Amino acid sequence: MTALDTLAQACSFLFVPATQPERIPKALASGADMVIADWEDAVAPADKDGARAALLEAVAQLADAERARLLVRINAEGTPWFADDLQALSRLTALGLAGAVSPKAERIEALQAVARAAGPGAALLPLVESVAGLAAVDALAAAPQVARLAFGHLDFQVDAGMACDADEAELLPMRMALVLASRRAGVAAPIDGVTVDTQDPARMAQDAARARRMGFGGKLCIHPAQVAVLHAAFDPNAAAVAQALRVQQALQQAGGGVCVLDGRMVDAPVLAQARQTLARHARAQARTRGQ
Repeated sequence: MTALDTLAQACSFLFVPATQPERIPKALASGADMVIADWEDAVAPADKDGARAALLEAVAQLADAERARLLVRINAEGTPWFADDLQALSRLTALGLAGAVSPKAERIEALQAVARAAGPGAALLPLVESVAGLAAVDALAAAPQVARLAFGHLDFQVDAGMACDADEAELLPMRMALVLASRRAGVAAPIDGVTVDTQDPARMAQDAARARRMGFGGKLCIHPAQVAVLHAAFDPNAAAVAQALRVQQALQQAGGGVCVLDGRMVDAPVLAQARQTLARHARAQARTRGQ
């Protein structure tokens, strides 16, 4: 499986500060599909060099399968650390790191620079965190080596001068823009932003359920406890799987045409939804087997 395939199927992305490399094995063992070692927000300016060195040393100690589940969030283009990050990134991907999260993504040229440094086998995950990034969302989604988009909704609010209410209803158009751009580009469903309250599983469950309803494929996490809550929202339960199998069987028995199941019409779109449910179930089972 390529890095693009791995990222396309992932649901949970757990951040770990690169200055605390001892947390990486624990994060990989948390059940998260992917782990993101952070060189950006989690690292003070004076610690950037140390964070690069620490991550290189930590990755060298990991097994190949663990490296394939690890990303690094680099610093953004235009910062004093971007060039050095790209040099370190090339060494990490040579060791088997899956790819890079590119923050403040706005320009294709910046993504191309990251792709050149990461190499052709690495995957990119642009973070849309600004009005300019949203304006370029179609181009970002279609850029080479981009596996999927992610929404940095906290930085976006600051950039746009927004003051969202607790339910973040003001951000619904922006979230939908990422979902639609991903579909137009033919990449996997985007990743929603973090839930900052790590002590409130109900809020995490609510945010994850909204993301699932809107067509996101997963969510960024900042605490291991959020991972299981996220998976519970995205992984189909037994009843949903059983219903999807019934739909599939009913249409097969009808010869592929329209039929009625439990008093409701079942046609091609209903079958497509059932197949999506079964595909998510298969990925959930694969995750469980891998733990």
